[in-house]
Amino acid sequence: MDAVPTRHPALDLPFDAEAILAGLRPWVECESPTFDPAAVNRMMDLAGRELALLGARVERIAGRMGFGDCVRARFPHAAGEAAPGILVLAHLDTVHPVGTLQKLPWRRDGGTVRGPGIFDMKGGTYLAVEAIRRLGQAGMATPLPVTFLLTSDEEVGSPSTRDLIEAEAARAKFVLVPEPARPDGGVVSGRYAIARFNLRTTGRPSHAGSTLSEGRSAIREMCRQVLAIEAMTTEDCTFSAGVIRGGQWVNCVATHCDLEVLSMAKRQADLDAGVERMLALTSSTPDVVLEVKRGVTRPVWEPDAGVMALYAHARGLAQAIGFDINHQSSGGGSDGNFTGAMGIPTLDGLGIGGTGAHTLDEHITVGSLVPRARLLAGLFATLGR
Repeated sequence: MDAVPTRHPALDLPFDAEAILAGLRPWVECESPTFDPAAVNRMMDLAGRELALLGARVERIAGRMGFGDCVRARFPHAAGEAAPGILVLAHLDTVHPVGTLQKLPWRRDGGTVRGPGIFDMKGGTYLAVEAIRRLGQAGMATPLPVTFLLTSDEEVGSPSTRDLIEAEAARAKFVLVPEPARPDGGVVSGRYAIARFNLRTTGRPSHAGSTLSEGRSAIREMCRQVLAIEAMTTEDCTFSAGVIRGGQWVNCVATHCDLEVLSMAKRQADLDAGVERMLALTSSTPDVVLEVKRGVTRPVWEPDAGVMALYAHARGLAQAIGFDINHQSSGGGSDGNFTGAMGIPTLDGLGIGGTGAHTLDEHITVGSLVPRARLLAGLFATLGR
C-alpha cells in the first residue's frame, strides 16, 4: 500500500455537521428492528434511494429466512464497477422494536443526539454515504471502485446474509465497516469469536392447582440450566443467557421452555471448547428432556499484515486531519468477523463516536461527525493510489 499523502484534498472537503444530522434524522426515525422485515425494507427503501441519487447502480436483493431485503449499490468507475475495490459493509437492522421512538425520540442535547439505532449503526453508515456524496460534488474520483452492501440481519448474527457478505468480500481489495467507534475513538482491527445456542426443555404438563405434583416443569429445569451455563463463564470464554420463553397458561405446569445463549471468546480454540461444553449439557432430571442446538457462529478475526497496513494508512489520514486512532480487537461481533477471517484487509469501527448501543440511552457525539466523515472520504480517495 502506497504511503499516505501529507494532505489529500479529500481531507478538507466541506462537511457540515448540521447537514449530516438533517440527512441522518429520517434514517433514525425509520425504525427497522431485525424481526420486522417490512420495517427493515422501508429503511432499505430510504437508503437505496439515497444511493441511487448519488449515481450508484442499486440492486435490491430479496430477503430470506423471514428477514428483510438487502441493498447492494455499485458506483460507476473507469476500471469497471466489478473490478476489485472497496466494499463498505453495513447493516440497517436494529435491536429496537417499532415504537421505541416514543421512549427514545430523536433529541439533541448540546453535543449529543439520541435515537434508536443512531449509534449502532445508522450514523456511521450515513457518514459513509455522505463521504461519497462530498467526493462526487468535488469531482474527486476514487482510485478503486466502491460498493455498498447494506444488510438486514446483523443483529441476530447474519444467518441469512453471511453467504452474500462473503461472496461480495471475495471480490474486494478492502472492506470498511462503519460500526461505532471505540470509546477512545479508535477503530477495530479484530473481533472475538461468537457462537449462539438454542435450548429447549420438554417437561410433563399437569393442572397447577389440582394435580401440581404430577407435572414436571420445563421452566424449572431451564432455570437450573441458566445458572449452570452462566457459571461456566471464564476469562477465556463467556456465556450469557439472553432470551427465555416458557409456558402458556399460569394454571398449567409448563411443557416447554426455550432459551437462547451467546458465547464469546478471544480465541477460536476457547470458543470451540465452549461449544463442546454446551452441546454436552444434560437434564438434571430424567423426567424433563433437554435439547441443545448450535446456532449462528461468527469466526474469530485476528489482525494480519494486511489489516495492520490498512490501519496504518487510516491512522496516517486521521493524523493529517488532526486526530489519532488506536486499534484493538473487540468483543461484540460484526460482519467484519466474516471478511477479516477470510483474509480480506478489513477495518471496522470507522463509524461515529457515542455510546449506549442497544439501550434507551443510545446516542452519538456531534463533534465526531466531521472528523470521521473526513476519514472515510480520505480512505475512499486514497486506497489503491
